[in-house]
Amino acid sequence: MKLYTYCFAESLNGLNNPPRGVSGAPVRLLKIDGIAVLASITNGFRPTQNDFIAHAAVVRSVFKQAKSILPFRFGQILTEPHLRNYVSRHRQAIKANFAHLRGCAEMNVRMIGTRENAPPPIVNTDKPVGPGTRFLLDKRREFRGDEWQAARRAELSEWFTEKLGQLKRDEKINVIPSDRIIIARADHLIERGRIPDYRAKMAGAIEERPEWRFMVSGPWPPYSFANIELEFGSQFGVS
Repeated sequence: MKLYTYCFAESLNGLNNPPRGVSGAPVRLLKIDGIAVLASITNGFRPTQNDFIAHAAVVRSVFKQAKSILPFRFGQILTEPHLRNYVSRHRQAIKANFAHLRGCAEMNVRMIGTRENAPPPIVNTDKPVGPGTRFLLDKRREFRGDEWQAARRAELSEWFTEKLGQLKRDEKINVIPSDRIIIARADHLIERGRIPDYRAKMAGAIEERPEWRFMVSGPWPPYSFANIELEFGSQFGVS
């Protein structure tokens, strides 16, 4: 039997009117070593936009009912023995993740700004270079780009800490530079009861940075903080 999986859930013993899952399939609650798994029986499918929406709807529904959930990535199909073996081997890590996420939701901040302090060119020459030299220059440029991104992530993290203080339980920041702009994303793990405080503090912080464009969204199930590396090596049931 193959299972399309949606999430692990903590302290969930029943489902309260869950929506239909992918391909319109019913959603089942399985208990494995005391851990709830939300899944649908499937023979495989070709994913559609409606399936993506259905997956998200099931996860949101469980998120409202359970103390803590660990969402699976979209498209994860497993056999029941494989799933049971995974839970048996990673039960303590799953429980630790439940504790970290308990009572929290994910908030997202998207930022776009002008890139003012890009690293200077490594070499300025009109003369052609050989493939070996070009390879080394590209690697050096890549390394300097990684250093620059790490520095920007650290700056943003410091800024968020200054503005949000202890509101954020966890944080992930990604910076994508181009020649002229910076696109950054920050994901914050926030206690659900403190979401209004988060929104208010972010609104004040945004007013201080008129040179950046911001978009704040959420609350969402904590996809970015689930930390499920399922080790299954397949998606949609295909390796």
